[in-house]
Amino acid sequence: MEPSVESCLAQVLQKDVGRRLQVGQEVIDYILDRNKSPELEQDQTALDKMVDAIASSWVNSSNFKVNLLGLDLLSALVTRLQDRFRTHIGTGDLMDRLGDARDQVREQDQVLLLKIMEQAASPQYVWDRMLGGFKHKNNRTREGVCLCLIATLNTSGAHGLTLSKIVPHICSLLGDPVAQVRDSAMSCLVEIYRHVGERVRLDLSKKGLPQSRLNVIFSRFDEVQRSGNMMPSSGSDKNFEDEDSVDGGRSSSSSSSKAPPSGRRPVVSSVRRPSSASSTKSTGKEAAAGAVDEDDFVKAFEDVPQVQFYSNRELEDQLTKIRDVLSDDKHDWEQRVVAVCPLTSASHVIAWILQPHVKPLNFTCNATWM
Repeated sequence: MEPSVESCLAQVLQKDVGRRLQVGQEVIDYILDRNKSPELEQDQTALDKMVDAIASSWVNSSNFKVNLLGLDLLSALVTRLQDRFRTHIGTGDLMDRLGDARDQVREQDQVLLLKIMEQAASPQYVWDRMLGGFKHKNNRTREGVCLCLIATLNTSGAHGLTLSKIVPHICSLLGDPVAQVRDSAMSCLVEIYRHVGERVRLDLSKKGLPQSRLNVIFSRFDEVQRSGNMMPSSGSDKNFEDEDSVDGGRSSSSSSSKAPPSGRRPVVSSVRRPSSASSTKSTGKEAAAGAVDEDDFVKAFEDVPQVQFYSNRELEDQLTKIRDVLSDDKHDWEQRVVAVCPLTSASHVIAWILQPHVKPLNFTCNATWM
């Protein structure tokens, strides 16, 4: 019988393990041969069913040989579809296999994930869907996700990753009850340091980690630095931007706020740092002690997203929302960090409004932006 999308789909959907082992390679050959399967990309419904069946039924099979065939099938689809495979990326099943009992399955699963990042989607697109793996109930999976991140850094570098979204999850694993998971999390931080550089140290000091744990981490950083294995780009501050801290090469200028509506001048634009003549410049020694000089501090304070409100009530609502996020310890740490930025921006606005009214309690706080 001449192979077709329908017959191929029927082979994928059948449940018999022995039959799957027989037809697996035939399906792979069909997918890779464009002459045999010119209509594969055209029948989107059948393609969707095929990918779903392979991911849920083959990759998650209790038979490890079927697991490996399922991973090979998905790899063939990535080769064939390239960036069109992006719409099919759902890493749940692949993430589970990172914690498989067999080394061969775990290794092949990692290879497939790296191939998806290279041919079908950006590394960050894939990692946005893998963050749940750091909290997976299977400790092997938590360990496997850390190892996969190390492999991603060594394959793609840090420039394609927004590491500020990932580092808090790694930090949480430093206190994992399983020693192998803790060791893998530590190796992740060391690898990030090797690629990004010294500013990782500064960022981790803000994460609220116990000092004893920080000392261990920093000693590992020192070992890497002394070994001479740092990546050539790790000395550049551009690998570690201010706004999101551990972003791999994302420029803060690219995340600047959109221009306000015409006819309205944002109050924040009127805020200016004091002239250098009226401020005392930090000495090199003082700057080195805290690793941040005056210029960096002022830039970080002023480089915040603009908040817009046009009445006292809107200002009050904005501050209430910020307070609710900051006071609720159930919120993720990153959410609370993000909430601080509009709070700083709002303080700029209030300062600008109060500037002409030097007498306390004798002003009208009208925050309408003209």
